[in-house]
Amino acid sequence: MFKRLPLLLFALALSTACSAKPAEGAAPSFTDGAEYASIATPQRLDPKGKVEVVEVFSFGCIHCAHYEPKVEELQKKLPKDVVFHRVPAAFNDAWLPFAQAYYAAAKLVPAGKLDESTDKLFKAKWDLHMPLNALEEMADWYKQNYGVDSAKFVQVAQGPEVKAQIERDTKLVQAWGVEGTPTVVVDGKYRSNNIKDFDQLNDVVMFLVNKERNGGK
Repeated sequence: MFKRLPLLLFALALSTACSAKPAEGAAPSFTDGAEYASIATPQRLDPKGKVEVVEVFSFGCIHCAHYEPKVEELQKKLPKDVVFHRVPAAFNDAWLPFAQAYYAAAKLVPAGKLDESTDKLFKAKWDLHMPLNALEEMADWYKQNYGVDSAKFVQVAQGPEVKAQIERDTKLVQAWGVEGTPTVVVDGKYRSNNIKDFDQLNDVVMFLVNKERNGGK
């Protein structure tokens, strides 16, 4: 596993290097190597399909919790020919249960409730300060809130299918050059880089989405 670099450190590093403010009404423009970075060997999460936006995140990341309302805004802005995914990062042993829990929830939470459950778990952990670190603690939380059998939740979370998925995720996140969360990757070609705030992160994502939809221009 590799080191997690909090997003707020990026903001501090950029305090004197922000791009000039665009003219009023003009679409923002961003620079490769500054607000975003091209990925040396592009690789999508899904080999084929719509333009994809992938948030690399963790329930263990307070910055991801703070970004969550903006994630919801971003999803509403995305055109119909763009798909949104999440990839839970397992940067270290402490974060592994969060990745396991996300994939167990994806399989066991009632249809259409995964995003809702993600938002609620963030709030429970970071706003209500509930003890949600161990897999068993999260299993009990999903049982209380979504009726998921806690023993089944743990079994699925620790099963071979989820293990294989996390191993694939880890290789992909490394290939993308992601070192902190939240990071957003567009079409496997670009990742968010030096970002001053979450509004700018969403603007960068939309800029890159439009770039991809226009054939890379």
